[in-house]
Amino acid sequence: MPDLAAIVRDSKAPRALVIGDAILDRYVEGEVERINPEAPVPVVHARRDRSGLGGAANVARNLQVLGCETRLLGVVGADEDGALLRSLCEQEGIRAGGLLADPGRPTTKKTRVISQGHHLLRVDWEEVSPIPEALEREIAGLAFTGPGSPQVVVLSDYAKGVLTPGLLREVIEEGARRGVPVLVDPKGRDFRRYAGAFLATPNRGEAEAFCGTRLRAEPEIREALRSLRDGLSLRAAVITLGAGGIAWLDERGEFGSVRPEAREVFDVTGAGDTVIAALACFLGAGAPLGEALRIANVAAGIKVGRVGTAAIRREEILGRLLGGPGGGSKVLERSAVRAWAAHRRAAGKRIVFTNGCFDLLHRGHVEYLRFCRSHGDVLIVGLNTDRSVRALKGEGRPVNREADRVEVLAALEAVDGVVLFDEDTPDAIVREVEPDVLVKGEDWREKGVVGREFVEARGGKVVLAPLVKGYSTTSLLDRAAEKARD
Repeated sequence: MPDLAAIVRDSKAPRALVIGDAILDRYVEGEVERINPEAPVPVVHARRDRSGLGGAANVARNLQVLGCETRLLGVVGADEDGALLRSLCEQEGIRAGGLLADPGRPTTKKTRVISQGHHLLRVDWEEVSPIPEALEREIAGLAFTGPGSPQVVVLSDYAKGVLTPGLLREVIEEGARRGVPVLVDPKGRDFRRYAGAFLATPNRGEAEAFCGTRLRAEPEIREALRSLRDGLSLRAAVITLGAGGIAWLDERGEFGSVRPEAREVFDVTGAGDTVIAALACFLGAGAPLGEALRIANVAAGIKVGRVGTAAIRREEILGRLLGGPGGGSKVLERSAVRAWAAHRRAAGKRIVFTNGCFDLLHRGHVEYLRFCRSHGDVLIVGLNTDRSVRALKGEGRPVNREADRVEVLAALEAVDGVVLFDEDTPDAIVREVEPDVLVKGEDWREKGVVGREFVEARGGKVVLAPLVKGYSTTSLLDRAAEKARD
């Protein structure tokens, strides 16, 4: 699998065009100290009032922060909010001369009232009727003209009237003629308007509305992706599944999915904007669809840990991919583990690797991991997935699911990185990490340590760790069963 960290670090950002519903986001933040005597509602003592870019403007901001030269086309009102929205775009470096004024409609504005990180109320100012035909033609004429023709186009539809069927058709057809991928973040039920685009990224609810069925299990998601791709003549289809991650079907018919990257979820506002912006940036830079989506998933995981819309920088994505001290979470993507280890090796660090199920963590595990860490500067732990644990230990194991085992291991001071592997042996992951020291328990002396030949051929060494007698997951389960019988 291509190195995601290398793609993020080295790829050249494309020229990007965003067309859609630009929104002014306003946040009123304060404290709730009492209930209104006039009505049973909280009184917010306002402390801060700020404005930011939302909707298509937030997509453009995310692309700009990722390094793209970004243009934004859309419609605002001939009002102070429209002027403020343009000014905020200019401050971000976004070329917003294509935000056209319509005196007949207000600038779309969403005001959110927030207290202690929680949303209390949202007030929307908007006009959702289709924009006048004259503005539609003007936007279509601006899309592919002028200096620096776009290398990727995002159609950000918030159903506020900018992306009319006629405008969508002209932009999608011109993109196809020029070989420029047109990515759609759709809205509503009539997805036929997006026919012929490169890909579309509906969320679960939107995909369910299109397909007319609930999407719960993988077979249903696969069928929905196929219906989207084939029914709309797309090159590929993507469904964002919230807590279920992201799933996709590419033009070759290959299915892929990735679990969500979020560690803590504070606010999902703008997460879809982050996904499509990162996808457009790295897909436009030449990354394969699956790798671009994995990177977009990491960006979304960072975003939902923050309140309000947020633009995620390449350095933040790279930090999450590489993990470790100063670089984000210790939980590593499998596709990033090679770069993670190489980065630390280049800094002169001695890499130690071990692997196991680590089902019920006990004193023996803790002492074993401390022993591993004492043989180098950085300890990477390869953790068997639930499937591979069952293959090794039989049904009924593991007791703790992989998501929990990962987090418990990552919380230990001796551990610098944790990566899941699904194979029945750790041979492949050892070759990816290229450790200086490979550690296994001394009970592997006669069984043979997988990866020994590879590590020693590179000048590394294999160390067998002493076991703490009387401590094992099996013995813990046996004692628990015995006490239950008593």
